[in-house]
Amino acid sequence: MPDFSTTKAIVTGHTRGIGAAVASQLLERGVQVLGVSRGANPSLAQRFPGLFSQIEVDLADAVRVEVWIATSQIRTFVAHAECVALVNNAGTLGPVGGLDVQAPADIARAIQLNVATPMMLAAAFAQASAQIADRRIVHVSSGAARNAYAGWSLYCGSKAALDHHARAVALDAHRSIRICSLAPGVVDTQMQSEIRDTTLERFPDRQRFEALKRDAQLASPDDAARKIVDYLFSDTFGEVATEDVRTLRAY
Repeated sequence: MPDFSTTKAIVTGHTRGIGAAVASQLLERGVQVLGVSRGANPSLAQRFPGLFSQIEVDLADAVRVEVWIATSQIRTFVAHAECVALVNNAGTLGPVGGLDVQAPADIARAIQLNVATPMMLAAAFAQASAQIADRRIVHVSSGAARNAYAGWSLYCGSKAALDHHARAVALDAHRSIRICSLAPGVVDTQMQSEIRDTTLERFPDRQRFEALKRDAQLASPDDAARKIVDYLFSDTFGEVATEDVRTLRAY
């Protein structure tokens, strides 16, 4: 496990849900965090003024992501750290439904947010941290990457892309880079609310997720975040390219 006082982490989608919980868990352990999202998280800024910084970037906008990456902010942030991490958490569920109801513009923004931006940030992170001996990348994946659902072709396909990206990057055997596409389980977030609000016509499995909420079978964001952060900084992180927090062996 690295020394958290010399560890820095970039977390995308840090304003709510799993991303906010991951950022909070990191900060509570003394890790310096840079949050990157379309909006801001004033609560974290107030609680951790010395450790937390954030930048507002629309991660579903390819041009804005490219412009931000071209600045020196990632390189400046990771400088002087002994261990650095990138948590690619930001993502979207929609558009939900069959191909006949998916608008091209919605597909483009979802693929940018779920696939292109995490891959762009992973490459930028690797380049900016080239002199650091301990570098870790986690894609927040989903069980939907490994099991198909009617109405979720875009979500399933985009999360599967992150899984395969992690597998291929692991085969590249970059010096000092560990990577894992990690499914957090079924977590009680705003995305789950969106799922339950979707019509059965667009998402035939809706009742299964309604039952998970009704029967208190959803994990809390804090619990999922704790497992993600514990594994991210474990000695076994990156030994396999895809994992699920529900089936992790002891570490």
